Amino acid sequence: MQVLLLEDELMLQSAIAEYLTDIGYEVDVFDNGQEVYTHVVDHQYDLFIFDINTPGMDGLTLLTKLQEERIHVPTIFISAITEIEQISQAYALGCYDYLKKPFHLQELRLHIERLFKIADVRAKKFVKLSRMYCYDLENKCLLFDGEEQVLTQKQAQIMELFAANKNRVIDFEMLRHYVWNDNPVDNAIIRAEIHRVRQVLNEDLIVTLKGIGYQLVK
Repeated sequence: MQVLLLEDELMLQSAIAEYLTDIGYEVDVFDNGQEVYTHVVDHQYDLFIFDINTPGMDGLTLLTKLQEERIHVPTIFISAITEIEQISQAYALGCYDYLKKPFHLQELRLHIERLFKIADVRAKKFVKLSRMYCYDLENKCLLFDGEEQVLTQKQAQIMELFAANKNRVIDFEMLRHYVWNDNPVDNAIIRAEIHRVRQVLNEDLIVTLKGIGYQLVK
């Protein structure tokens, strides 16, 4: 589990990083919000832990800018701030939790475990296809950055098949069975429909395995 910690109190930063490492997390530490913003654009994390008052860029501004870049990562704020306006702003920005300093390190662990239980419940309803795309299993729809992607019925069936077989090769027989109800459609018709799916997607998710079929990009 990859964690990014933004904390400019170096003793606290070191204590949190050492504790989280000891219990099995991989932790990258920063003391400057601007440096985090520059770094995160090209790196992926499972959890952000942000202090609010930090040099370079404060934690609230940082989370706002990351969301503008469509980087959505579960976030816990840790801060000595008690003003309800800033706490309310943190939740309004979509943070999962808020922990007031000083706190016991085991308390932080409990908050993290609670967060991932929530995330796990949500994950069971969604199949992550890429940074921006996921498939809603419950409502049978494709989401791009949380918004439903408009698809035809056949396009939706194709994406449902890919989402249900994320790490598998999808051959023509599987497509013919699932999307065309075993009707004897030509492979060229299937290829044309896959082409139309690719045209409406905002990312190139489907790769062709020549002579075999198709697969979602991992």
